[in-house]
Amino acid sequence: MSLGADAACGALKHSSEPTATSNETMRESHKEYADDNEKGIHIINIKAIEDIAYVQSDGMLLNSLGADRDTGCKHGLFFGDGQRKVDYILAFTYKKSSGSRTPHKKNHNSNSVHSLHSPKDDHHLPGGGADLEAMEAEPKMDYHEDDKRFRREEYEGNLIETGLELERDEETKLHGVGFVKIHAPWNVLCREAEFMKLKMPTKKVYHINQTPDLMQKLSSFIQKICEPIQPKVAGLRPQTVKHLSYPFSREKQHLFDMSDKDSFFDSKTRSSIVYEILKRTTCTKAKYSMGITSLLANGVYSAAYPLHDGDYDSEAEANDRKLLCDEWASYSAFYKFQPIDLVRKYFGEKIGLYFAWLGVYTQMLIPASVVGIIVFLYGCATVDENIPSMEMCDTRYNITMCPLCDRTCNYWKMSSACGTARASHLFDNPATVFFSVFMALWAATFMEHWKRRQMRLNYRWDLTGFEEEEDHPRAEYEAKVLQKSLKKEYRNKETEKEKLTWRDRFPAYLTNMVGIIFMIGVTFAIVFGVIIYRISTAAALAMSSNPNTRANVRVTVTATAVIINLVVILILDEVYGAIARWLTQLEVPKTDKTFEERLIFKAFLLKFVNAYTPIFYVAFFKGRIVGRPGDYYYIFQSFRMEECAPGGCLMELCIQLSIIMLGKQLIQNNLFEIGIPKMKKLIRYLKSKRQSYKDHEEHLKKKQRYEEDHNLEPFAGLTPEYMEMIIQFGFVTLFVASFPLAPLFALLNNIIEIRLDAKKFITELRRPVAVRAKDIGIWYNIIRGVGKLAVIINAFVISFTSDFIPRLVYLYMYSPDGTMHGFVNHTLSYFNVSDFKPGNEPTQPVDFGYKVEVCRYKDYREPAWSLNKYDINKDYWAVLAARLAFVIVFQNLVMFMSDFVDWIIPDIPKDISEQIHREKVLVVEVFLKEEQGKLQMLETWKERERKKGENCKSPRLSRSQRGSSASMYCHRADV
Repeated sequence: MSLGADAACGALKHSSEPTATSNETMRESHKEYADDNEKGIHIINIKAIEDIAYVQSDGMLLNSLGADRDTGCKHGLFFGDGQRKVDYILAFTYKKSSGSRTPHKKNHNSNSVHSLHSPKDDHHLPGGGADLEAMEAEPKMDYHEDDKRFRREEYEGNLIETGLELERDEETKLHGVGFVKIHAPWNVLCREAEFMKLKMPTKKVYHINQTPDLMQKLSSFIQKICEPIQPKVAGLRPQTVKHLSYPFSREKQHLFDMSDKDSFFDSKTRSSIVYEILKRTTCTKAKYSMGITSLLANGVYSAAYPLHDGDYDSEAEANDRKLLCDEWASYSAFYKFQPIDLVRKYFGEKIGLYFAWLGVYTQMLIPASVVGIIVFLYGCATVDENIPSMEMCDTRYNITMCPLCDRTCNYWKMSSACGTARASHLFDNPATVFFSVFMALWAATFMEHWKRRQMRLNYRWDLTGFEEEEDHPRAEYEAKVLQKSLKKEYRNKETEKEKLTWRDRFPAYLTNMVGIIFMIGVTFAIVFGVIIYRISTAAALAMSSNPNTRANVRVTVTATAVIINLVVILILDEVYGAIARWLTQLEVPKTDKTFEERLIFKAFLLKFVNAYTPIFYVAFFKGRIVGRPGDYYYIFQSFRMEECAPGGCLMELCIQLSIIMLGKQLIQNNLFEIGIPKMKKLIRYLKSKRQSYKDHEEHLKKKQRYEEDHNLEPFAGLTPEYMEMIIQFGFVTLFVASFPLAPLFALLNNIIEIRLDAKKFITELRRPVAVRAKDIGIWYNIIRGVGKLAVIINAFVISFTSDFIPRLVYLYMYSPDGTMHGFVNHTLSYFNVSDFKPGNEPTQPVDFGYKVEVCRYKDYREPAWSLNKYDINKDYWAVLAARLAFVIVFQNLVMFMSDFVDWIIPDIPKDISEQIHREKVLVVEVFLKEEQGKLQMLETWKERERKKGENCKSPRLSRSQRGSSASMYCHRADV
């Protein structure tokens, strides 16, 4: 019979008449427990309890630890005693010998689940009997495994010296994986809370200032309307009272609300405190100071994580994880608000701020989507009234267009592009200009709304005045510094503390610069390759004998090229993410925060270029560098540069943008996020199941909470989550003039994304360590930069990609009747087919019933009969001047309006500002009152001492009376 942590709990449930052996064992156990209590090391010897269980297989032992803890003990949420809660888990791998699989009933001294003693105890080293058994069973142990074991022993001993309590479990269901359970007692929590300056609620309760009656009634009305879409969790109603919070101090514990000590430090706070100790505690071996990050990086421990509160799919137990799964991570709750306070309570402020930001962004997409739909419907409603598209569709104009490629392409009628022209009007109409201005102001309003929301959350979560302190150095940085110091010590015999300078990092900086430039060059090369594909494919399809193929050349080429771009973008996104991490690791940043910021910058730069380069090409370069009939520009002297469709490149830009945006959201953001974690989880499950069958007893055991969490995917940070949303924000804002429906598709995606991310955090990932943060960090600056860039790009899209400016110039400068009649003819130039270079003219001209002598092409050039034939005419310069003027006016006007919105909306809501000021005043009052109380007690004590002295020296009594009475009074006073 093999006992794990649940076996230790089960042993506590047996009770009968104790035998002599059991009594002796119990006395030894209690004696050892009492001795360790005197040392300040609170443990329970689970080994002794196991021995009692084996000796009394038919008896029962009274459970003095409380029956209500059995469930928690059974599922691995508590230590073996069922009282001390598991705050953190360290997992490690070890080579499991055949001796360690021996059934415990044959070896009563097996210590598979045991508490760790002080490292000073020679008989109970922090590694326990299981490590000793492994050493005995495998005399030829691998040196690296042996080194890892000793490092674990030293590190765990140092953890015990900090006051933490440890318990090891190696006989788990996971083959070759051991666990160290960590518990932080009350005195350690108080000490670390004071060091970390955690704000905790005091006994002082104050009423929050209420809004005026009218606003209060309006708020109540809105709350009643929104009640059906509120999640069913506690604490959603507006607060009327609030506990005054103050950084925790052990000297002032009496000021804090400790009515319930078990819940004073919640699970996320306890785990963050333990993690801080783990990072600070070091394992010093050969001058190499190794905290938990270094130990994880070197494989001494395989994982370190806090536990989830319990099962999310269990009907029996109620916990925050299950509540979040039902009310937040369920797709059926897509229409509800997020329980942000509960998310923060469970995962910490940093993750809570991410989901709060995602919720605000999604809510702000609603008005943008409505306006985008209106703009699109306006284009649909006015398509039949658009004069330029009507002229292009009118066969009476009989305009013959020049071939789109050399030799294989033929002359064609402009009316054949009727469908493209009508479709272009859906997105290229005067309403798109208004929508571009609206989206620029929307982006500014969104940023201001988020800042105000962020301040409200900071106040509610007691983060006002919080300043991030410098983090502990990373493992790689410490290793690099150690390597440098050892080299210097070897040369100069100096041992002063070293640090990395710019000279040490210069090779890494140079590699970063060259690597980033090379990756950007790779992206440009791939886009160039797709351009070659489009040109060559169009020429090949034009030679087809199938008339349907020749008629759909442009659609086929555009669709296939966009799909190729999408596949390349998805592949390079993963490659660039790995390259950005590798380049950042070369720099050896000192802290995790610096590492994260540099990684974010590199990854965003590479992924931004990767996602938007094909779109930039279509928007600003396609059709611009073409030449003219008879003098076209060629690539490699073979491939003629491609032209825009007769209706312009805006329609193709819309197709490119929509396919890439929707494809990335559907495949990368959703399918990858669902499929990859589930596939990894399945692989780990099958691997664990295959290994577990080797030991039938282990397979039969029910998994503990820490074993189940070990099978989950490790938390890799919020960078991928933010990155996909920022890239989407770019799609929504940068080219919104060409695709007004982008906000709508982003909104639909985000509704799913919120629940998808929530489900991933609840069910697929290990519980991350709670991190305090008062903002979203560098991402805010990136979003702000994208918003500013969007104004410039939309100005150029409207000016140079769409026909908005040429139409305005024609309407006000060249139209004979003040209408758009004749605009299409005005934008087309004439070319004499006799001026084709030999070999470039169509080999088999189409028979239109007449000989083609002149064809038309879209450009502002002199006609064939002019003295300066085919030169750029004055209309081109007029349109170019108008385009540049529009860019300057649009950019400055919109940026001024955005800055005005930024200025007129305060960053901090007025009521929050007042409440923060009030809290500061109340804190001063509380401490003044405490000091006055202390002073009053001191004065009372002094007065009592003074009266005591006066009574002892009173002259009114006789000598005998004075002596007896004074001595009696002094005696009473002393008592």
